[in-house]
Amino acid sequence: MKVLIVEDEKLSADRLAQMVRKIEPDVEILAQIDSVKRTVEWLANQPVPDLLFLDIQLADGLSFEIFERVEVTVPIIFTTAYDEYAIKAFKVNSVDYLLKPIDDDELKAALRKFNSLTKPSGGPSGLPLDKLENLLAGLSKSYKERFIIKVGDHLKSVEVADIDHFVSQEKATFAQNREGKRFIIDFTLDQAEALIDPLVFFRINRKYIVSFKSIKDIIAWSNSRLRLVLHNCDDIDVVVAREKVNAFKMWLDR
Repeated sequence: MKVLIVEDEKLSADRLAQMVRKIEPDVEILAQIDSVKRTVEWLANQPVPDLLFLDIQLADGLSFEIFERVEVTVPIIFTTAYDEYAIKAFKVNSVDYLLKPIDDDELKAALRKFNSLTKPSGGPSGLPLDKLENLLAGLSKSYKERFIIKVGDHLKSVEVADIDHFVSQEKATFAQNREGKRFIIDFTLDQAEALIDPLVFFRINRKYIVSFKSIKDIIAWSNSRLRLVLHNCDDIDVVVAREKVNAFKMWLDR
């Protein structure tokens, strides 16, 4: 089986490749690609793989843009931290939709589904519509409602709904509330991102996760980036990374 992995985080791509090889020892990983542009170029110039693992949020935009630029006939297993794109995913050759962090058993089930849905000729037979409702029902995900923080010798609860933004500074992760108070939480920024609702919060760069309500102003910045002015925040470097600008605009326009 020839597999193409499209994932913008190298560690995640390497881990997925390792997991696939463990389940399917004879698999050939043709390439690991991190952007919409490079994926379009690869699909336009290389033989069609048997299976495509496709992350939804890539370095330069959403992977759905790929289907607007090049014809894609290969069956797809989507991998993403967000379940909000599930219905759209099933319109483009989707075999399954795995939420990160990917579980071994779920990956095995997805590969079994791929094998069972693949015609003898090698083409995808598609996901039976009568199974779509059950699959989507399994995608519902609950998000963290509060963080427990330590204040001196006391433990206190901070409601996620009251958090304006998360910021990583000096090897610590802080949550700032509506009043401008900051609290250290016992999670990395990556861990916090996976725990909170992506409809409410957006990871704009390696340092900041912001809530929609925290944004006071958006300013066009250099190199096609955007600078944000946040409530109760004096940092002038709250900038949306260039590769995240398109996804950020889509997040805003809901």
